[in-house]
Amino acid sequence: INVETAQQMYEVVLGSVANTTIFISVAAVADWRVANPASQKIKKSAEFSWADLEFVENPDILASVAKLKNSPYCVGFAAESDQLDDHATAKKQRKNLPLLVGNIAQETLGSDDARLVLFDDNGRHPFQRMPKLQAARQLIQAIAQRYHSTL
Repeated sequence: INVETAQQMYEVVLGSVANTTIFISVAAVADWRVANPASQKIKKSAEFSWADLEFVENPDILASVAKLKNSPYCVGFAAESDQLDDHATAKKQRKNLPLLVGNIAQETLGSDDARLVLFDDNGRHPFQRMPKLQAARQLIQAIAQRYHSTL
């Protein structure tokens, strides 16, 4: 389903998730949006100031899905620049997720491999650094195992 804005994605997801068993939310579209978008291109001029731009927070799709009555098994991601354990644990708790997948962004972006860390109710479970395709396959296996243990 094609969408252009975070708000459209939010509406599509919430309208589609009812019969979903597992919801994997790989990344936020954008945490913020311009509150007062211009109807035309903003030209360079002395009258324009970046301070004139006002931002509002986009809806949190993953947190909204996790809060639903009879919500699916929700998996979130945390690409952090530092303090992975602290930030990922806090995000997992704040969004009430059974599983959060974390990594250090600068180690992963632009690389052919990744080192993932899974955070669940039993703690921290690091993967070894491996090619991204192998990490994705192991991650899907880990999600399936955790989901089946909830049945």
